Amino acid sequence: MVKTKKVESFKVSGEELIKKFKELIKEGNVRRITIKEKTGKTIIDIPLTIGVVGAVLAPVLAAVGAIAALIAECTIAVEREVKE
Repeated sequence: MVKTKKVESFKVSGEELIKKFKELIKEGNVRRITIKEKTGKTIIDIPLTIGVVGAVLAPVLAAVGAIAALIAECTIAVEREVKE
């Protein structure tokens, strides 16, 4: 079985950012989440590994919440590992 990477992008408003971030974490096959501002500049790049849950995500969620409060619109780039 070959593992490949797939990248998807979502445009969201600042207020939708945390909700979308939590949804992506729950999916389980996400390996990296990058949040970019409207101009394309990377704000935060979050590598995720299998088993990252609970207390480990608390500081990350706090950072994402702070970003959401400061920006009106952003893009979330999601890297997934796909088994073929």
